[in-house]
Amino acid sequence: MIGIGIAGAIALVISILFTPYLIKLFSRQGFGQEIREEGPQGHKSKRGTPTMGGVAIMVAMWVGYLGSYGVNMLMGRDESPTASGWLVMMLTTGLGLVGFLDDFIKIRKQRNLGLNKTAKLVGQLVVGVTFAILALQFVDENGLSPASPNLSFIRDISFISFGTVGFVVFCYGIIGAWSNAVNFTDGLDGLAGGSAAMVFGTYVVICFWQLRNDCSAVLGPACYDTRDPLDLAIVAASAMGACIGFLWWNAAPAKIFMGDTGSLALGGLVAGLSMMTRTELLMIVIGGIFVVEMMSVIVQIGVFQLTKKRVFRMAPFHHHFELAGWAETTVIIRFWLLGGVCAMFGLGLFYSEWLAASGAG
Repeated sequence: MIGIGIAGAIALVISILFTPYLIKLFSRQGFGQEIREEGPQGHKSKRGTPTMGGVAIMVAMWVGYLGSYGVNMLMGRDESPTASGWLVMMLTTGLGLVGFLDDFIKIRKQRNLGLNKTAKLVGQLVVGVTFAILALQFVDENGLSPASPNLSFIRDISFISFGTVGFVVFCYGIIGAWSNAVNFTDGLDGLAGGSAAMVFGTYVVICFWQLRNDCSAVLGPACYDTRDPLDLAIVAASAMGACIGFLWWNAAPAKIFMGDTGSLALGGLVAGLSMMTRTELLMIVIGGIFVVEMMSVIVQIGVFQLTKKRVFRMAPFHHHFELAGWAETTVIIRFWLLGGVCAMFGLGLFYSEWLAASGAG
């Protein structure tokens, strides 16, 4: 279990040290952010800021994740990566590559539009379907696969099962929704990175609690039928450390942006963790700030198409407050506070359900 702390620490250090190298490299190559013309006028000054910083997050995650097991091996501990960890890391990396292509096209064509909608959807489809199919394989000695075909809240809801084909469709929907939700949130310096770090920190606690109450070791209605909770905690800790390290350079005024490379990767990780830990519906609460941002876009588009009127000054939601006169840092900090409240409330629901199931409440 010491590997959780090691993973977070390694990822944090790598992210802090590697990101300035990327800033210099991308600046020399002219890999600067394009700003959409219809966006807030105050953002025009950000044009040319290096982007694709999500590369640093992914590299730090991988080094933190593998480095943790390397240190454990040197210390004589018999721990190794599992199918669950590999699958979530590959999902994160696959979507990060889709985002990288999107960012690269934007830079090369000097515009704010990269991959067209069809190409991006196809990329997410290939990654998502591959993940979904593999997530139902690798059954362990307890009969558990990394993911479950049942819908889940804090545990599987046994009477709501999608079946194999239905799960693949559901999985693709979850991955697409979360990757786009984080992508929408990534519009202000550090907003997505800070919010994601809170979500991953919450999942470190959840996975550790599931490990302590694993059904293979503890019997009773309060135990958790999840595969590889320790490995998932290490993944979450690596992601948290990578995001915090990246924030050192991404906080306002940002020296580098994560771009779609980072936001799609982190969204994929959010989706992957929710499915592997059997907390798909709970993630809606924990990642509530991402849900609000995505819903603001959906509501804005839907209402405008029906009435030709706008609900918000601009969507995603954070731009509404910018145009209302709030300073960018004020919006960021208040949204972080809301993200923290969502994460803590979700963690409270998780714990209270365990109290009820164990009869300790």
